[in-house]
Amino acid sequence: MPKFSLEKTVNAKIDNVFEIFANFENYQNLVPQYYPSVRVRSVRGNISVVEEHFLLGNIELLIMAKHVSKKPILHEVFVIGGDVKGSTFRQKFIELENATKILIDVDLKFKGKLKIKNLFGNNSFSHYYDRIIDAFVKIAEN
Repeated sequence: MPKFSLEKTVNAKIDNVFEIFANFENYQNLVPQYYPSVRVRSVRGNISVVEEHFLLGNIELLIMAKHVSKKPILHEVFVIGGDVKGSTFRQKFIELENATKILIDVDLKFKGKLKIKNLFGNNSFSHYYDRIIDAFVKIAEN
């Protein structure tokens, strides 16, 4: 299954960058072209369970995700249900002198029809996810 890593440097302070990237409740307002629907189901401290409609390139995913935030250094997403159950997205934030570095690790686990479809499709998931991250970077820098 597709595993990949990305690294981005954002010209903004770590607290601001973290607030944009970890603010999943606002994803559908910030980047509706990638998250047309987000519904928070449960919140307990720094752990939230969220129903998300997520567009990754030409693939439309409906997922139930557990978001775990450790402000301002870590935001992890564990897909606990839906189309890519078992997938993980990890964003680590590192403070630089006048910027923030983000290290991103993604492990996608396709199942059923999606697995078969993607065996024969264009597997440029890192490219598609990179576009999503670039949209968040642009927001954080403005």
